[in-house]
Amino acid sequence: MDVVAAALERIERADPALCAFTEVWDADALRRAREVDARVAAGERLPLAGVPVAVKGRHGLRAAEPLLAAGGVAVGATSVPGPGTPWQTWGLGARGRTVNPWRADRTPGGSSAGAAVAVAAGLVPLATGGDGAGSVRIPAAWCGVLGLKVTNGRLPSPDRTGLAAPGVLTRTAADAAAWWRAVARPDAPVEPPPSLPLPALWSPDLGFAAPDPEPVALARAAVGRLVDAGVVRLVRPVRPSVPVRLLDPAPAWLALRTPGTDLADAHRVRAENDRRLARLFTGVELLLTPTAPTAPHGHEGPGDVYSTALTWAFNVSGHPALSLPAGFGTDGCPAGLQLVAAHGREALLLAAAREAERRGATG
Repeated sequence: MDVVAAALERIERADPALCAFTEVWDADALRRAREVDARVAAGERLPLAGVPVAVKGRHGLRAAEPLLAAGGVAVGATSVPGPGTPWQTWGLGARGRTVNPWRADRTPGGSSAGAAVAVAAGLVPLATGGDGAGSVRIPAAWCGVLGLKVTNGRLPSPDRTGLAAPGVLTRTAADAAAWWRAVARPDAPVEPPPSLPLPALWSPDLGFAAPDPEPVALARAAVGRLVDAGVVRLVRPVRPSVPVRLLDPAPAWLALRTPGTDLADAHRVRAENDRRLARLFTGVELLLTPTAPTAPHGHEGPGDVYSTALTWAFNVSGHPALSLPAGFGTDGCPAGLQLVAAHGREALLLAAAREAERRGATG
């Protein structure tokens, strides 16, 4: 119970400035923590016994049920964008807009805004998220934490389009792996430890995006650290001038999200990108890109720039993807390196992140 009480104290102290939470469940959390302590004392094995967990949004408890069954304690609901939000990545907490813990005049990203802030600020070790276009990976990158989106369809999701998948935000790969063990099906195959270095392809833009130079440079430097640490080895592409070329998924994503739209072109784009990615993953284990095309924008919004430019391709294709901290920009805010793997290879992504941390190769 002491760990949960300490987390609640941190939230009470820090959240008035951060606005990471919409609700904090003090009494319920302390009651639950006492129940977990009693179960452990009685000899029950609970792998997440007493771990404070923040859940995404007011309706996030259902997604957190496997964590609670493993002994986790839900301490509150994290912020998401408010109603009627224009196209931008931010969050609205109980006390106002959610701020980036590194710079209060910048957004933390979204839609898992409060989740990323709660983890980055050390309020909780683990927060659940949902990722429909980059909503876990973008705030993870902009807040300097790890964010994992699982393979679409592998875990339950309320999203009728199939574009959204559950995810998690943590400070360490070990914590993300603990989340994965708790939520994965019991019959999920156990992957052996990967053979390092992992063959990987680097792409700054996936062949269609126009990212800013600094996020690209930070992500590329992170790739260099992974290479130097023996975590990955870069594979020379067949066409060096165009290492990865996907079709821009933006029209397909928007069509799939819009009821009544003719989906013929969306299905064509999805099928072609699926074909190209399937071919890519026959030769490499990982695809590496910047997570976001820009640094965190101000609270007024990004204008016409889509922060999802490098992430939503993998919501359309369904591939699992992870954002790893990649260092800090000149504005003092973090950036991320996105790791993408073949369908069902969450364990590979987590193993790569664990080795990157262990070998000192993260930003």
